[in-house]
Amino acid sequence: MAVICRKAAEHDLDALYQLIDGYAQQGIMLPRSKELLKYSLDSFVIAEEEGRLLGCGSLCQLGQELVEIRSLGVAEGCKGRGIGRKLVDYLIREAREKKIPKIMALTYEVAFFEKMGFTVVPKDIFPEKVWTDCIHCKKQHCCDEIAVLKRLD
Repeated sequence: MAVICRKAAEHDLDALYQLIDGYAQQGIMLPRSKELLKYSLDSFVIAEEEGRLLGCGSLCQLGQELVEIRSLGVAEGCKGRGIGRKLVDYLIREAREKKIPKIMALTYEVAFFEKMGFTVVPKDIFPEKVWTDCIHCKKQHCCDEIAVLKRLD
C-alpha cells in the first residue's frame, strides 16, 4: 500500500475538516470552518492510502516572493511514516513551479522543518503574515510558534 499525495478534491472536505479540527482543538493549528476549507480547497494537498486521508497541508501565497505552508498535519497512528515529508516535498515543488523564491511556516515541529532544509528565523521578518493572519489569531500577543524559512532560489 503506497501513500500518494494529490491536490484535494471536494469529496475530501469532511475528512480534511476532521483532521484540521482535531489539531485545532489541541491548540496546535488554527481552526478552519468547512466553508473556508471549501473556498480554499485548491490550495490543499492531501496524502492518502487506499482512499483514506492520512495527512494534509496547504500553500498560501503571502506576496510575490513568499508562500506559507499551512495546516500541515498527519492523522494519529500515521506519524513516523514519512507522510509529512511527502506533503512538504509536494508543496515545495508547487512553490518552485510558481517561481516563488521563499517558503515559510510557523510551527512547533522545528526539528522536522530543519531536516527539510528550513532555517529558524524571527517572525517579524514576515509582515505579510502578520497583517493577513496574525491580527486575527487569539495567540497574537503570546504566540509560541517558531518561524522557519527555506529559500528556493
